[in-house]
Amino acid sequence: MQFDHYPQFFTATILEWKPLLLNDAYKQIIIDSMKFLVDEERVFIYAFVIMPNHIHIIWQIRNGHQVSKVQQSFLKYTAQRIKAHLQEHDKELLGEFRVDAADRQYQFWERNPLSVDLFTDKVFEQKLNYIHENPIQKNWKLCTYPEQYPWSTAAYYYKGFDKFGFITHCDGNQ
Repeated sequence: MQFDHYPQFFTATILEWKPLLLNDAYKQIIIDSMKFLVDEERVFIYAFVIMPNHIHIIWQIRNGHQVSKVQQSFLKYTAQRIKAHLQEHDKELLGEFRVDAADRQYQFWERNPLSVDLFTDKVFEQKLNYIHENPIQKNWKLCTYPEQYPWSTAAYYYKGFDKFGFITHCDGNQ
């Protein structure tokens, strides 16, 4: 299949690098949002990791969809769901995300997420390894081995275990 877009390494960071994503409920919102984008045939998701204050995804925007619109939709939807959860469960924490902006009362994601086209297999593989090794890096130490971290696709690639059900292997198989 010929694609209009290269696969992309996408990174989004929580406002001011706050560790909002320590809470599994917010991680699940991100998982559900990625699944929705796959189910709606907007993207293929090849890999991801959800860290305490940022996410990395390797995805490929499907033909007929604009990169900027998919990214904007993903970030807007996840922000709305996180806000709703905070309004119901943790209004004090919600207050930490209040901003003085003309277009919004709260902000959860830093503006201008990183999005890098992966032009070569070598760069794709480098980013794939980076994503999976992120939780074991010395500044995080969230686990000993990448496949132990439950909020990543490492177990899918290292052990063949697909607990998410929407990942496309980088070789193109689902």
